[in-house]
Amino acid sequence: MRARIGIICLTLVLGLSGPAGAQVGQLRVMALFPGKAMVEVDGKQRMLRVGEVEKDGLRLISANARGAVIEIDGERGEYRVGSHVGTRFSAPVTREAKIWRDRQGAYRTVGTINGRMADMLIDTGATSVAMSETEARRLGIPYRLEGERTGVRTASGSARAYAVRLDQVRVGAIELRGVDAVVIEGDAPPQVLLGMSFLKRVVMENQGALLVLRSKF
Repeated sequence: MRARIGIICLTLVLGLSGPAGAQVGQLRVMALFPGKAMVEVDGKQRMLRVGEVEKDGLRLISANARGAVIEIDGERGEYRVGSHVGTRFSAPVTREAKIWRDRQGAYRTVGTINGRMADMLIDTGATSVAMSETEARRLGIPYRLEGERTGVRTASGSARAYAVRLDQVRVGAIELRGVDAVVIEGDAPPQVLLGMSFLKRVVMENQGALLVLRSKF
């Protein structure tokens, strides 16, 4: 899969405290890469990598060409081009989506993928978001050009597929970036399966006839 690099320059003015209580006055995101972010902290540049915790409490949760999720002493925020934060860090407002169970007992909804509307079926048994070639073409996803050949197991048996990364998936008020997905050769499934590559990044609350999804940060 081709890695896309987005060069982003935005300034975050934060009240960060290090291990000894020292304040970090300014953090600037200089460039974003898949899984990495080049930042400047008080005039000194360094590379943050997903999963690594810095001495001053900084931790990169995720990063792609559109933005980065940065954790500061346990508080997470999503930062994109043009984002600005005041001198005190404040957690973003929780976003949610409500999905009602249909007569077949399934949770179906309408969302968007890369800005285009798509019918979706909540599928906790699917490892990732999955869709047919027909749906991928309709959504304008260049899976043959940018995807990686792989195989998947379906109800009908094994099938050939392409592993891709979706720029954006939105359900209700929840929007996630950089979501892993597979495009399965052929016409099935008839709708997008909203699998665990999306669902594991949200909080799910099953209220019987109602499924509530909430953003984690």
